[in-house]
Amino acid sequence: MKAHQVPIHKRLGDIAVSRGLISPEQLNDLLRTQKKDSQPLGRLLIKTGALDEEQLSQILGEQLGIPHVWLRRGLVDPDIVQVVPKDKALHYQIIPMFRVNNMLTLAVSDPSDIYVFDEIAKLTGLEVQPVLCRADDILTAINNYYDQKIQFDEILTDLNGDDIEIVGAASEKSVSEIAEMAEGSPVVNLTNMILLKSIRDGASDIHLEPQPDKFRIRIRIDGVLYELMSPKREMQAAVVSRLKVMANLDIAERRIPQDGRFQVNVDGRVIDLRFSSMPGIFGEKVVLRILDKSKSILNVNKLGFGPDMLERFKDLLRRPHGLILVSGPTGSGKTTTLYSAITMLNSVEKNIITIEDPVEYQLKGINQNQVKEAIGLDFAKFLKHALRQDPDIILVGEIRDRETVATAVQASLTGHLVLSTLHTNDTATAITRLLEMSVEPYLISSSLLAVMSQRLVRKICPECRTGFYPSKEVIAELGMDPAQSIRFHRGKGCQACYDSGYKGRTAIHELLEVDAGLHHIIMNRPTIEAVRKHLSAKGNRSLRASGYQKVIEGLTTIEEVQRVTAMDSV
Repeated sequence: MKAHQVPIHKRLGDIAVSRGLISPEQLNDLLRTQKKDSQPLGRLLIKTGALDEEQLSQILGEQLGIPHVWLRRGLVDPDIVQVVPKDKALHYQIIPMFRVNNMLTLAVSDPSDIYVFDEIAKLTGLEVQPVLCRADDILTAINNYYDQKIQFDEILTDLNGDDIEIVGAASEKSVSEIAEMAEGSPVVNLTNMILLKSIRDGASDIHLEPQPDKFRIRIRIDGVLYELMSPKREMQAAVVSRLKVMANLDIAERRIPQDGRFQVNVDGRVIDLRFSSMPGIFGEKVVLRILDKSKSILNVNKLGFGPDMLERFKDLLRRPHGLILVSGPTGSGKTTTLYSAITMLNSVEKNIITIEDPVEYQLKGINQNQVKEAIGLDFAKFLKHALRQDPDIILVGEIRDRETVATAVQASLTGHLVLSTLHTNDTATAITRLLEMSVEPYLISSSLLAVMSQRLVRKICPECRTGFYPSKEVIAELGMDPAQSIRFHRGKGCQACYDSGYKGRTAIHELLEVDAGLHHIIMNRPTIEAVRKHLSAKGNRSLRASGYQKVIEGLTTIEEVQRVTAMDSV
């Protein structure tokens, strides 16, 4: 039995520079101060704000050869924690994680406490391999794993039934045998747990996916999927049936896709959930879309616009008539932007009509309508009828075909402000897409006020945010002087952000306004390159440039901006 010991072979300042936490020039200044005042370099780094306590602890761990890990769910073996008494774990802020042969991996918060490793090695009779973790995470794990061996079924049993309530639920009587299983306490509790965890973590979607050997459940947070849990494969049919009962669907039908919706009351607020099932070779896959109106941003001032672009966009929305398009791929926040726009315009003097598929959020004072293609009531036909309702402003959820775009253009030319979305990568492509949909150039130039393209970028997690100094190449790519020493930020990853380093999202925008010069270009049926050349000559800020501005502001990272704008640079 022995404790893990590695001699110090790296200097504290060199590690801080290599991690981009300080620049070489800053290190030299600090070393001069240290020589003058005889203060430890670590204290000076904290005093100057270059590092925080946790960053210093991580660097000390690197000096000692102790790796840093994030103590997340699944890394701690509940059966091994008992080898160290709880009082010692609390006193030393440590927790056993797992054992491999004679090696005990021990989470520690202070990498310099070598004597603690020796004591644990003597206590357990095992060789100790320390890993560095945050003190708060260790204390949380101690509370979770000591005195209560948390098992999956116990979590389900302990859930309070009052935490979640079905709003306007259909009667659950007279259901088949599988419905009886779906009504059983473990299945109801598991379903409630999935919904509660997903809603409270701010997920937008829940994916329930049958696999050959397990039942995988993933949730989408800030546009990225994370695995939530993997219950027993046998639970899949019952959980899906339970959700179908909640959505008032046919639980006996598993051969064809089904769509439905239901509401739940969580933490005092009503949440809408849209249910969609699709049969697969291992069973039905279900996706639940979570629509939490309380967390939606329907304020045009809070959509991430820069001050100049915000005023330009507001001026466009105040025009009495014309066509404004918002472009971008699915999931880029187009609907939120349009909802924010009509919320700003909503007043007793305005008759606002929306045509949507589906209606995602109900807005007070606005006449919202749901497309019903099954009976032939599509966007184009609905729009024609809406024009007879004396509208001032019309929101068309999406322009999909020639008939819809032709009617929208005519409406904008006859005294109505029309807002809609278009699936294109950027603003220039939107112009050529309208031409491809057989809209005459003179109609486009006469009706189109502007096209705004947008993307959503993940924001740096505030819980694990840290600073670093980028390379000169990165600074040059942002269009700045490479000689500058600029401190950027990124997230290290923590439990609060599912180890991603990001939490929450903001939008980046590109705004094309149709001016006299573009009028002339449109009349000549331009190529995408011709439109882009005109925008570049005007100094129009691209999506990527808008994203880089948010990098400079410390809101996101250059990698995230490049990820969401990759197609636009092709």
